[in-house]
Amino acid sequence: QVQLVESRGGSVQAGGSLRLSCAHSGRMFSMGWFRQAPGEERVFVAGISWSDDMTDYADSVKGRFTISRDNVKNVVFLQMTNLKTDDTAVYYCAAARTARIGVWTREYDAWGQGTQVTVSS
Repeated sequence: QVQLVESRGGSVQAGGSLRLSCAHSGRMFSMGWFRQAPGEERVFVAGISWSDDMTDYADSVKGRFTISRDNVKNVVFLQMTNLKTDDTAVYYCAAARTARIGVWTREYDAWGQGTQVTVSS
């Protein structure tokens, strides 16, 4: 069973930047970041495939967030820039035993504990 450990999130002002990281114990996983705001469902934010580093993003974060991975250190990153108050949520790292990027929570096999990101105006 793969284990995922996320870095601490944080609080920033709108327009600021934050980088999340997720250390994972397994290999050959496509990785994703999801987020969940209070009272809402957990939704896809960004994903990266394990085989060719293809990436995919939710429309709401395109051009602002960047997902990347270090396959030597088994870490995946989410660089977030130009943050907006709507980005406030608990962010989750997830791993899937597939070569492609999944955008649904059911496509992922393991989850991190979640980390809070708060963006203030």
